[in-house]
Amino acid sequence: MAGNTTVNTAPAGYSAEIAELIRSSLTPRRMQEKLSSYHENDVASALELLTQAERAKLYQILDSETLAGILEYSDHLTEYVQELSVRKKVDVFSQMEPSDVVEVLRQLEKGERETLVDLLDPQVRSDVKLLSSFDEDEIGSVMSTNYISVPDHASVKEAMSELVRQAAENDNISTIYVVDQRETFYGAIDLKDLIIAREGTDLKEVMTCSYPYVYARSPIEDCIPQLRDYSEDSIPVLDNENRLIGVITARDLVEVVGDELNEDYAKLAGLSAEEDLEEPIFRSVKKRLPWLFVLLVMGLGVSATVGLFESIVAQLPVIMSFQSLILDMAGSVGTQSLAVAIRVLMDKQTSGKQKLTLILKESRVGLTNGFILGISSFLVIGGYLVLKGNGLSFAFAVSGCLGAAMILAMLISSLFGTVIPIFFQKIGVDPAVASGPLITTVNDLVAVITYYGLSWVILINLLHLA
Repeated sequence: MAGNTTVNTAPAGYSAEIAELIRSSLTPRRMQEKLSSYHENDVASALELLTQAERAKLYQILDSETLAGILEYSDHLTEYVQELSVRKKVDVFSQMEPSDVVEVLRQLEKGERETLVDLLDPQVRSDVKLLSSFDEDEIGSVMSTNYISVPDHASVKEAMSELVRQAAENDNISTIYVVDQRETFYGAIDLKDLIIAREGTDLKEVMTCSYPYVYARSPIEDCIPQLRDYSEDSIPVLDNENRLIGVITARDLVEVVGDELNEDYAKLAGLSAEEDLEEPIFRSVKKRLPWLFVLLVMGLGVSATVGLFESIVAQLPVIMSFQSLILDMAGSVGTQSLAVAIRVLMDKQTSGKQKLTLILKESRVGLTNGFILGISSFLVIGGYLVLKGNGLSFAFAVSGCLGAAMILAMLISSLFGTVIPIFFQKIGVDPAVASGPLITTVNDLVAVITYYGLSWVILINLLHLA
């Protein structure tokens, strides 16, 4: 928090209020006092309402620690950091979480990045280099080096002294980690348990040895289920030698899960997770075009399939009017099943039996929804055709065929929406990347073949309505 005074519980218009405060002619000291009553997140939101010159004024007024706390809440961290002088950047970086510093540095030119790293405080530089050594999809790249550790041979009194000594430079004090002389992770102690323990108590008596942990080189998406299942404030991160090198905090976890969800959402649309407003047009085109070519080819296949049924449409033009209805419903139910499947498959520990259960469940859901909507379509479309002047038998024969096609198409689409991502995962392809662009076209193909196939069999060959 940006101060020790009472936090201002400003209403929804706080951003404008803070922006006007910054634009005012208050002395720097008075403005600091006023801003300290707001949460850093509030001030970070207000930055978007300011011009660069107005933000520059704020940068000069605030000390590096306060400014770092504000910028860490901003969605435009890199942009605002770039507005700072080199000296101010270094000072702010020294007060920020190393993971946030690494995030900014990765977006800078190599020369500028190396200059800033060389100017950092030795400890900060060491932390930044450590986090930078991990790939962006590894848990080590988002961990915090802000934690407290005590040696396993320490007494409760010595552990308390070590806590007091380290607490000045570390915020994550609710859990204290125990390591041996090689920094190998040994266990964890809840702060409350340490405080109430008698001085003469053996440290092992208040320590938990069965404490969750993750490895720094593990993919982020593989760690999410484990991190999510524990309600700890922080979870230790170990290197390949089981040495404690960092922690994942609750805040880190929220950001990690959010980033993964955004990434999966982008993948479902055939986009890259990194794409944003500032990315060059050519690069965005390059990323999207391959999938669009794939969809173009498949779309031509769907069109060719529709062409096979031209004779049916020529004999019974009315069925063409309801083609989009079948396509939309099949596409919607297939996408719903796909979303459920992707969510389940995020857990890499999902067994074959659980996958089979998922397929059967989604098939039943698709069949049930298809039956309800198919009956509804039968009644509504039949009534509509009667009102349009068609005979009763003709109208409900067409609507009955439409209803049957909807039931079958929604069942098959649900099945494909579940099986396709499972298949891609089985062969080692990211189901979120491959399934998203594919499923829509597959559902269209299923709907077209089902609808026109049933129309040909029922309406033309059995009922001879043509």
